[in-house]
Amino acid sequence: MSVQISASDVNKLRQQTGAGMMDCKKALVEANGDFEAAVDYLRKKGAKVAASRQDRESNEGVIIAKASSDKKSGVVVEVNCETDFVAKNADFIAFAESIAETALANKPASLDDLKALEINGVKIADLLIDQTGKIGEKIEVSTYETVEAPEVVAYIHANYRLGVLVGLSAAGEGVEAAGKDVAMQIAAMNPVAIDKDGVDSRTIERELEIAKEQIRAEGKPEEMVEKIAAGKLNKFYKDNTLLNQEFVKDSSKNITQFLDGVSKGLTVSSFKRVQLGA
Repeated sequence: MSVQISASDVNKLRQQTGAGMMDCKKALVEANGDFEAAVDYLRKKGAKVAASRQDRESNEGVIIAKASSDKKSGVVVEVNCETDFVAKNADFIAFAESIAETALANKPASLDDLKALEINGVKIADLLIDQTGKIGEKIEVSTYETVEAPEVVAYIHANYRLGVLVGLSAAGEGVEAAGKDVAMQIAAMNPVAIDKDGVDSRTIERELEIAKEQIRAEGKPEEMVEKIAAGKLNKFYKDNTLLNQEFVKDSSKNITQFLDGVSKGLTVSSFKRVQLGA
């Protein structure tokens, strides 16, 4: 004999799981009114949906950057979906926020470790499957980065499409505000490293090779090529490494000079910049 499923039961399951009314009704019918079994049914349905959408592109989503209450650490996570419509949904943004909060509280060592953490007793990996089932789009966490420093500033740019963490070498008066300015600089100018020591050798070799080809194409004598190329490489450092970049808010100084003016010797110890789909 089949169990009668009331509208209030369906609504209760919907509130509990966020799944659609018809899906909840079907789950309760299949589970003979057993809520635990109905939740399992919905999750299994979600798992099937997730598996069937593995080949789909999930290039939309949100970037959440957060600093801890003591400002000593920060995380940035990228949570993806398939459409801009879902990415702008308040529930989806709140879901991404909860993942970032969990990361910040637990400091997992890797993305896989993050997915193994639990929110309200359910692993994040399983919650991603649940969300896929509910929303009908592939939902995943693709990026997880951390920064630890005496002062960490988090910044979210362009409606959750870009997130920045900046680690500063010291805390103190004016440092957080300066960190926000530096974070905005990183968002706008996309530096490749903090300074020239952080630029990898392959990038340097490539820039030198391009410079030499340009110089030769201009007909400059071979004995001048190395010297001019070195000058072009210095220009590359000035444009592309954070501390050497002109400060966007005041082009009369670079970032090193700006930070030194806030607090003598203040500098950037690390940064992370995560852009949606990059």
